[in-house]
Amino acid sequence: MGTTNLVAVDAHGQVVGWACLGRFRGDGTSTAMGELYALYVQPSLIGSGIGRTLLEAVHAQAHADGFSQMLLWALTDNTRARRFYERAGYIADGTVQADNYDGASVSEVRYRRTLQEGAE
Repeated sequence: MGTTNLVAVDAHGQVVGWACLGRFRGDGTSTAMGELYALYVQPSLIGSGIGRTLLEAVHAQAHADGFSQMLLWALTDNTRARRFYERAGYIADGTVQADNYDGASVSEVRYRRTLQEGAE
């Protein structure tokens, strides 16, 4: 099973959002764990429901792919994204990581959500 890309388009066929998911990339995890690798919405459309709709599609696809849980990483300082995921039922599981990009440390927190039948 590879990576799945989901795209949101507007009434004119223009891409306004994108999400990418697949198997969780961490070590020692079960094959029933999926990961949301990325979710982006055109900045001018944040708050319009596109992100929520994409996330619901991610959950449905993940469930169809046999995942019972989804994980994702959010930047520690990105409170808007963290609130978005928390409202969608994700819970910070206590795992944090920091990566160094060109001398700048970037801290992330891991979130987890159990998928239900008919995942939404």
